[in-house]
Amino acid sequence: MSRGRLLRRVLVATAALAGLAIGWWHYTRPQPVPVVLSQVDRGRVERTVANTRAGTVNACRRAKLAPPAGGQIVSLPVREGDRVRTGQVLLELWNEDTAAQARVAEEQARGARLRVEEACTRADVAERDAERARKLHRDGLIPDEQFDRAASSAKTLRAACDAARAEVEQGQARIQLARANLTRTVLRAPFAGIVAKLNGELGEFTMPSPPGIPTPPVIDLIDDSCLYVTAPIDEVDAARVRVGQTSMITLDAFSGQRFPGRVRRVAPYVVDIEKQARTVDVEVEFTGPQDAKALLAGYSADVEIILDEREDVVRVPTQALLEGNRVLVYTANAGTLKERRLQVGISNWEYTEVRSGLEAGEQVVVSIEREGVAPGAHAVPETAPRR
Repeated sequence: MSRGRLLRRVLVATAALAGLAIGWWHYTRPQPVPVVLSQVDRGRVERTVANTRAGTVNACRRAKLAPPAGGQIVSLPVREGDRVRTGQVLLELWNEDTAAQARVAEEQARGARLRVEEACTRADVAERDAERARKLHRDGLIPDEQFDRAASSAKTLRAACDAARAEVEQGQARIQLARANLTRTVLRAPFAGIVAKLNGELGEFTMPSPPGIPTPPVIDLIDDSCLYVTAPIDEVDAARVRVGQTSMITLDAFSGQRFPGRVRRVAPYVVDIEKQARTVDVEVEFTGPQDAKALLAGYSADVEIILDEREDVVRVPTQALLEGNRVLVYTANAGTLKERRLQVGISNWEYTEVRSGLEAGEQVVVSIEREGVAPGAHAVPETAPRR
């Protein structure tokens, strides 16, 4: 075999071995891990506490109404969903007997006033006669007996006048009593609002609740011009919540929207329910005057109460943090992930303040739960979802 042919065979064998080696490396090398990255920036970070279970949107005023008297419903001028004004009639019971009693009391009072006029006129005449008798008696023109009769008659008639006036006062009291009984058969709106529920129909009978036995109200009236959220806060976090603190409210019915609020009340006691964490109820009111108009009482809601805040600080998405305040930083040149330990400040579920360990502009991994995401791993970036 010539030397040239041997050399060619060696080169072919070498190339084949190299190709096999490259192929083996290609099929056995670690594949890059796809990761979602987020860029470290500067901005606002808040320390917050949130409710442990879903809260509820409540109306500042809500009344479950029923007439104080029992009877048959003869007028029901409103329906569920109607808006009513203060003092508007909501329901009326049969009250002809009570109205008749009121008319009788008014006529009795009218008769008493006429009797007062008669009795007092007679008393005035008798007093004038008694005054003339006194002068004549002083001059010795009439005997003592005649003078005494005139004076006694004047006193008697004046007492009759006073008694008649007392009857007038009694008559006015009877009128007020009859009108009060009449008022008990008419149910009026104590405030402007919306009729949420009706539990009665024309012709039906309604009775007030007996003591200790609650019955469904005839009308449920809600003032939806003022709304607030009641939410349970864990007893550990409740000690840091104060009236007046700024809050953010989110509702399932308005996904993606956040409503500004303010803490208006912190309950002075802990709610202890079996098999649930001990909580403190906190009330958060909507501070935007237009926000309440689009909401309904009864919506489920969550609150986030701001305890502290920092402006223009380096921040990292909280979901990028590993145990021990570590993050995985992506280096674009090498295409690898490097672990970095941070010194952090305040945080919430969205952002964490970075005091040292990262600079604005660096990229960190937020998809830390994926298999293969670890320090030293080769990675390929995916497009991060918009925040």
